[in-house]
Amino acid sequence: MQQRIRTLHLITDYLSGIVAWTLFVWFRKTSIEGFFDLNARDLWLDPQFRLGLTLVPIFWVILYALFGFYYQVLRRSRLKELLKTFWVILVGSIILFFLLLLDDQIATYKTYYKSLAALYAVQFLISYPPRLILATYVVRRVHKRIIGFPTLLIGSNQNALRLFQEMESMPLGTGTRFVGFLHIENKNGTGHLLKHHLPHLGELGDLKNVIQEKGIEEVIIAIESWEHAYLKRILDELEATPVLVKLIPDEYDILAGSVRMTAIFGAPLIELTHASLEPWERIAKRSLDVLVSVLALILLSPVYLITALLVKAGSRGSIIYSHERIGLHGKPFRMYKFRSMVANAEQNGPALSSKEDPRITSFGRFMRKVRLDELPQFYNVLIGDMALVGPRPERQYFIDQICLKAPHYKLLHKVKPGITSWGQVKYGYAENVDEMIERLTYDLLYLENMSLLVDLKILIYTVIIVVQGRGK
Repeated sequence: MQQRIRTLHLITDYLSGIVAWTLFVWFRKTSIEGFFDLNARDLWLDPQFRLGLTLVPIFWVILYALFGFYYQVLRRSRLKELLKTFWVILVGSIILFFLLLLDDQIATYKTYYKSLAALYAVQFLISYPPRLILATYVVRRVHKRIIGFPTLLIGSNQNALRLFQEMESMPLGTGTRFVGFLHIENKNGTGHLLKHHLPHLGELGDLKNVIQEKGIEEVIIAIESWEHAYLKRILDELEATPVLVKLIPDEYDILAGSVRMTAIFGAPLIELTHASLEPWERIAKRSLDVLVSVLALILLSPVYLITALLVKAGSRGSIIYSHERIGLHGKPFRMYKFRSMVANAEQNGPALSSKEDPRITSFGRFMRKVRLDELPQFYNVLIGDMALVGPRPERQYFIDQICLKAPHYKLLHKVKPGITSWGQVKYGYAENVDEMIERLTYDLLYLENMSLLVDLKILIYTVIIVVQGRGK
């Protein structure tokens, strides 16, 4: 269903772009340029019209994609669709105005304003109605419970039963389709209240397997007050999964403003989300990663060569040091660095470095201060294992130790690791697990405040640290 609706959006957006551009050019030539006897043949012979007819519809489809219009098309609010369409078409109209219309010969500047207003009005009035029709079609099928998202209920007692009955008794569906429930532990019962309403799928330890096997898209946590000690464990288990997580609030959550309702008749639930980039921001971030990496690998090639020679001359061993790190979604990859330690520095097992670490070579100490040892990681960025900015990747050996004290470390695997990070700028290299956990606070802050502006700030501070040689 989602792919079919997405395809319909693409087709209607493309056709709307063709119709809107045709009507705009017709209006412009008849009402602004004064060609009152314009016919279809004359319009077609206009090279600017034909160029626009080819490129403008594609432009609109790309712009809509960049702003996430084709993502999660079954989870749409008609009001949000209206507001988002309004602003995106305004942005697109301004871009097209500067690209295609600004160099026109005009009598007064009022003609510019008239052209821009006409371009915006025609595009909005032609493209929004199909969007409204598709959104209404989806919303009605959700309300009729024809469309639903596989949902797992965690909890087995009074709160879970009350929530289930409330959501099932609603006159209009909300998209929640319960496939079963998990109980917390055997001592809390195996679902004596829910077992007559929903399939019992196991206990908390089965959570990840159930999500994978049942294709779960949403998880609702409805545990009792005496079970709140398990909440952190539940959230830690869900961190590495792509599901949407919701939980029932208590009175404090409501008074504190934690509950955000989007449906008037829906059950009050807290939706746990982390800041994420818009599709256009993700594309811009990746484009910047690739551009900077290519420039760095080319322009800094003399620096690479000199550094490689000095590493080789400074001590025996390989020039490039690589080892396995854990990246996006917990997948391992090989990260590359200029070797800053003596050969076989970890022959007795993984060990973090310190300020006076005798394993660090004299040139390696200098490299670490100005971050020269990190230069080969531009290759990791180029091939997509890393980003310019993101939490520093760690080895599984140390991740296991960190997670014993801070299980929420796994949250960092939701984004690509980076050459530099908020935590790296603040602390540099960590010398022990406690410092890693301290640095984790800032990496989690980055996760909650991700944006291109934050990335730019971190890059600027990184450059300052490199220039001043303040790295550790």
